[in-house]
Amino acid sequence: MTRSTPAAPLKLHSHPLSGHSHKVRLFLSMLGLPFETVDVDIPGGEHRRPDFLRLNAFGLVPVLEDGDRIVTDSNAILVYLAERYADDPARWLPRDPFTLAQVQRWLSVSSGPLYEGPNTARVINLFKLDRDPAEALARSKRLLDVMEVELANRPWLAGDALTLADIANYSYVSVAPEGGVSLDTYPKVRDWLARIEALPDFVPMPVTPIGLRA
Repeated sequence: MTRSTPAAPLKLHSHPLSGHSHKVRLFLSMLGLPFETVDVDIPGGEHRRPDFLRLNAFGLVPVLEDGDRIVTDSNAILVYLAERYADDPARWLPRDPFTLAQVQRWLSVSSGPLYEGPNTARVINLFKLDRDPAEALARSKRLLDVMEVELANRPWLAGDALTLADIANYSYVSVAPEGGVSLDTYPKVRDWLARIEALPDFVPMPVTPIGLRA
């Protein structure tokens, strides 16, 4: 299959500490696509201003501009990029119904249990929120327990091959210690992180010295 190429560099509106933004940057790098990053000043409220809300009415990063096309939501962006620009879209979104369902399951996890667990615990530390992290820490443990069991039986989240499931979940798991979530008792999860970090064109998630990394 001949890969399509963008007529002009893609434009990614993002925040450097956003895991949802990072997973899109990671996938863009792995696909070798030209893009430019536009930093959105989240602490300064730029995401709530009219110019940004015209891009995404929900006021969330990331947002991808591809010419006159605007794609919002990190998982939707990953799917769009795979189908539009990957040499072999089926590598990232398998056509086998069962495996595809597993990928979709983990895409949902990345926006649900992962976001509400490790990400929320990290945000509490990162922005020094006056909020009890106990629920987020409990959610983190439940998620990592599941991941550890499932990764004991296969190298990647959705099966024997790397897919969008892994790209979508890497970022916030990798920085879980910033939220006080230890990965010490999850060797299979750590091995999975290392496999992703060893991939060509890997881009690391920015690290902040907070939580267990303080």
